[in-house]
Amino acid sequence: MTTEKTTPYAALALRLSLGVLFLGHGFVLKIMGFGLAGTMGFFGSIGYPPILGAVVAVAETAAGVALILGVLVRPVALLTLPILLGALALHAGNGWVFSAAGGGWEFPAFLIMAVLVQAGLGAGAYAWRPEALRRLAPALA
Repeated sequence: MTTEKTTPYAALALRLSLGVLFLGHGFVLKIMGFGLAGTMGFFGSIGYPPILGAVVAVAETAAGVALILGVLVRPVALLTLPILLGALALHAGNGWVFSAAGGGWEFPAFLIMAVLVQAGLGAGAYAWRPEALRRLAPALA
């Protein structure tokens, strides 16, 4: 197999993995698990504006859905960077291992690199690309 044949499927695998991760963190953990009030309370307790907790939960959920469907993958991947940079800043002082008290910084750092790779690769195979979207912004679709 050649790179031209495998790259779209590698991009698909990365896109689905990131999509499930963002959907899990945004919807399952923050919205359904802690609830928006609990998430906002946590964000407030660590020094962030509480409303940012709701914004992050909704943004992660929307990013997860968009990535799974393959819609606007490049900009969606890049728009997750502020969330991931915030997570990296939060965990930076906790050391390397994410299982350490407070969680380490390697997982957010890896995710930053993963979304940058996804933005570079694009949607890959089996992405939902409405024809109107392709005509409007072919580089984004």
